[in-house]
Amino acid sequence: MTAAQRSKPGRSAPTPQGVADARTIEAAGRALDGRGKRGIPRMLPFLGPAFVASVAYVDPGNFATNIQAGSEFGYMLLWVVVASNLMAMLIQTLSAKLGIATGKNLAELCRLRFPRWVAVCMWVLMELVAMATDLAEFIGAAVAFNLLFGMPLLAGGLLTAVATFLILGLERFGFRPFEAVIAALVSVIAICYCIETFLDVPDFTAVIAHAVVPRLSGRESVLLAAGILGATVMPHAIFLHSALTQGRVVVADPKRLRRLFGFEVADVTIAMSIAGLVNMAMLVMAAATFHGHGYTAVATIQDAHKTLEPLLGRGASVIFAVSLLASGLSSSTVGTSAGQVIMQGFVRREIPIWLRRLVTLAPSIVVIALGLDPTRTLVISQVLLSFGLPFALVPLLMFTANRNLMGPLVNRRITTAAMTAITLTVLTLNVYLVLLTIRG
Repeated sequence: MTAAQRSKPGRSAPTPQGVADARTIEAAGRALDGRGKRGIPRMLPFLGPAFVASVAYVDPGNFATNIQAGSEFGYMLLWVVVASNLMAMLIQTLSAKLGIATGKNLAELCRLRFPRWVAVCMWVLMELVAMATDLAEFIGAAVAFNLLFGMPLLAGGLLTAVATFLILGLERFGFRPFEAVIAALVSVIAICYCIETFLDVPDFTAVIAHAVVPRLSGRESVLLAAGILGATVMPHAIFLHSALTQGRVVVADPKRLRRLFGFEVADVTIAMSIAGLVNMAMLVMAAATFHGHGYTAVATIQDAHKTLEPLLGRGASVIFAVSLLASGLSSSTVGTSAGQVIMQGFVRREIPIWLRRLVTLAPSIVVIALGLDPTRTLVISQVLLSFGLPFALVPLLMFTANRNLMGPLVNRRITTAAMTAITLTVLTLNVYLVLLTIRG
């Protein structure tokens, strides 16, 4: 008897966006049996979860870290973006696989398999991470409203909260409308950065070289590298992805289970490739436009917006603000959903979505009210997120390498080795950052 068969009777109730409608289930069944249309149409019932999770990889925190890295160091840290995205692909694949194989999400498995005090401590930590995540997303959208319409940051923040509620309300109609809106917002970000990149043609030779050759230059580059890692590989996305796949399509037969996983790998590959290219475009744009013209001190999103206009024209600054707004709204919505998954999984409790939205945006309101620098706050929040990563990566590695739990979808040795290397890299980078901070 496989792990999937054992877990099927006790499957946890998935989140609203993880519930499939009858038509999707029927289409998925035909695809898993090898019937029906071929190519992209056969994949459609399975596409979506990774696109929702990928929003975490193009949130305003990425804008802050990539713009600062590109303007200060040119193309030098591009390899960090590439490496982080490759790590993210493997991590999100394992997260999706965990939900498929066990019928439970990562937070639920932590509650069931760890001592109660460990699970509670992890829950508290992940709630703090959720607040740090929301800080980046909320402030990013507020800044975008300010740049586009000139409204005060506080008013932009409140408008962001309202827009988030409206998007979250789509969950009552099933997962497809919700996924469609999120995918549309991601498309807006991608299109905007395609335009931005080619408005000031980058040095493609330098782009290719720095994408594959690791290099750092001093403490600030290490801090930004950690920020890029924290902004790219985000803990809440790891927890969320396992929930998005845990009850979307339920199968027990090992052959169909492997085929289902194959479709999910394709979903992750497509979604994360788009997110990775957008991240690269952010840094490349900053390197070509700012660093390339001698503007090496563009350390804030507002400075980037202001500097773009004289360099590339009014249209470029508007496109930049639109992409930031799409990023802030989509990532803030997904972050709230992830918070619900984390709380339900760790402590088997849920609170009204509006209350969670109010609680997690409180730190953002405080930051705006105190007049702190939004971009520097975003960068530091991403560094804090990198410290939360091991508490998602270690259990993910443990569970997906457990044959009794995963059955036919257990990790291969090379997969476990790669995931172990990623986890150790994150831990080492975090220790190094602590030492740099202590030394002042």
